[in-house]
Amino acid sequence: MPFKITLRAARVNSGMTMQAVANAINKNVDTISKYELDSSNIPHDLMVALLELYNVPFMHIFFGKESEFLGRRRRKNDEFVS
Repeated sequence: MPFKITLRAARVNSGMTMQAVANAINKNVDTISKYELDSSNIPHDLMVALLELYNVPFMHIFFGKESEFLGRRRRKNDEFVS
């Protein structure tokens, strides 16, 4: 299973701000923010545009609520430390 990151992490890793992403794909910042918080229902065309912009393969992105992803990581870290 490949290591996964959130859309926010992919954007940050690409060195882009939300405004730069919004400008590049002709969306508003609120849309980018919305799907960074919860990408469960991201439209296919937007997902493809973001993955191409960030240069990240589909299989490396976690799709769902960012809070759920972070909660899973915390639990795994707690298990590792215990």
